[in-house]
Amino acid sequence: MDVSSLPISPTHRGKLISAGYSSLSSLSSLSPSRLALELKISENEAVEILKVASGRSGQDKIETGSRAIVNGAQTAWDMLHEEESSKCITTSCSNLDEILGGGIHCKEVTEIGGVPGIGKTQLGIQLAVNVQIPAEYGGLGGKAVYIDTEGSFMVERVLQIAEACAQDMLEYNTLLRRDSQACLVDKQPKSFLDNIFYFRVCTYTEQIAVINYLEKFLSEHKDVKVVIVDSITFHFRQDFEDMALRTRLLSGMALKVMKLAKKFNLAVVLLNQVTTKFVEGSFQLTLALGDSWAHAATNRIILYWNGNERHAFIDKSPSLPSASSPYTVTGRGIRNSTSNCKRVKLM
Repeated sequence: MDVSSLPISPTHRGKLISAGYSSLSSLSSLSPSRLALELKISENEAVEILKVASGRSGQDKIETGSRAIVNGAQTAWDMLHEEESSKCITTSCSNLDEILGGGIHCKEVTEIGGVPGIGKTQLGIQLAVNVQIPAEYGGLGGKAVYIDTEGSFMVERVLQIAEACAQDMLEYNTLLRRDSQACLVDKQPKSFLDNIFYFRVCTYTEQIAVINYLEKFLSEHKDVKVVIVDSITFHFRQDFEDMALRTRLLSGMALKVMKLAKKFNLAVVLLNQVTTKFVEGSFQLTLALGDSWAHAATNRIILYWNGNERHAFIDKSPSLPSASSPYTVTGRGIRNSTSNCKRVKLM
């Protein structure tokens, strides 16, 4: 259960969320003095908050404890069948789709990071458009949530990519000589924009609040099939002296988006920035937020320059081999590069 539903004052709820306490379980081991110090409230207020949280948590365990265990049971055969029937969101680059096993997978969290200008936001916008491709064309026919922390979302660019996507479907339809005018009516370029829910967040507390709000939002918009955060990093690299707090906040968000991906059968895409790391006597580029964050995503893709050409590399995945693929960013969006896909064997 989330702290947002606790019967306490809005001020105290806001302070709990800002301090990284988004669930009742995160409060279970806290002492009143520690909570009072972190929230900058009196110890008596902290005692009352913990009493309410403890009572609500105990009630939930009595009501749902055994049922949750029974309902959570699933055979490995069922899991395999779900994975095999799961659909992907195409990146519009067949070489990239190939190394990703068809595209960006639902029920998984995919982290995509790279240097500025490599095309992270372009890829995010492409996925927000492509998730809407109708099932008749091999798509999911879903909608997208786009959480913008940097202000890099450009609606004019979305329209460009949507126009290219609509044109691709029209050309595909003509190639197969099929009459699907009824389908095309709903997929005019501007209709793509109607199916992207945009959230602009300007602080890390707003970012946490939006992530916590997503479960309610998605339960009311079950046709959303991708959630994109661009970027997960931005507000957590500024003015954070308490690194333990930062780690706790990030861990809470990671657990939340993992749960959302599974519960609502959708893809979560987290765009990340890069930083430098001192390794074996030299500085190397690595994705931001530290080693502990590296476990937050199911798949980790690093975008990088190879000369004048953009490449994507699968850095971590439980089911995909390490591989790299060239891609390019065009006026129509993400597309194939002229180079061949190059696979890299696992060591």
